[in-house]
Amino acid sequence: MRVVIAEDSALLRDGLVQLLQLRGVQVAAAVGDAEALLAAVAEHGPDIAVVDIRLPPTQTDEGVRAAVRLRQDHPGVGVLIFSQYVETAYAAQLLGDPAGFGYLLKERVVDIGEFVDAMERVAAGGTALDPEVVAQLFGAGRRAGALDTLTSREREVLALMAEGRTNHGIAAGFTVSERAVEKHIANIFTKLDLPPSETGNRRVLAVLRYLEATEAAG
Repeated sequence: MRVVIAEDSALLRDGLVQLLQLRGVQVAAAVGDAEALLAAVAEHGPDIAVVDIRLPPTQTDEGVRAAVRLRQDHPGVGVLIFSQYVETAYAAQLLGDPAGFGYLLKERVVDIGEFVDAMERVAAGGTALDPEVVAQLFGAGRRAGALDTLTSREREVLALMAEGRTNHGIAAGFTVSERAVEKHIANIFTKLDLPPSETGNRRVLAVLRYLEATEAAG
């Protein structure tokens, strides 16, 4: 796994590089600002970019705006936001397609092994979302208990959606038609009380509900 890191704190950046290298992760570049991040991804073509939200020069949202550009210009590169802040506006935009995206809070990462596992999951097209991020973005009061109403196959379909699988990929995995998968997903939306909306992506909301419930159970 090849990674590009964007972190303005030299101490944290160098420490993260060393820890990842000890775990066998190849760090292609470690930079301190958004422009350098974009250039490094274009040059090295990593599997994943680990990005802090607040980068020079204004220390506001340069990092997360760069992440949005990465998702647009390099859709095959996983993006893992790694910050002490929850940036709701851009995070919701990034979650328009949850495949290959993660958002972890620095203060809640206590095990480098788990961090590397999250990186690998995102690099492979899956998701890695801190439950606190989910709570702030969509509200902790979502009815996770509705997941109990799903059939075993519907839960399997939802789990694959959380991994970033397309309908075609899910159908291939189960050796069924895409139409059958669409019916399962429609049932999931109904049971999770996710009606069609012009402002919300039901697939994203269903995945987040699943992730929130999974984290709570763990």
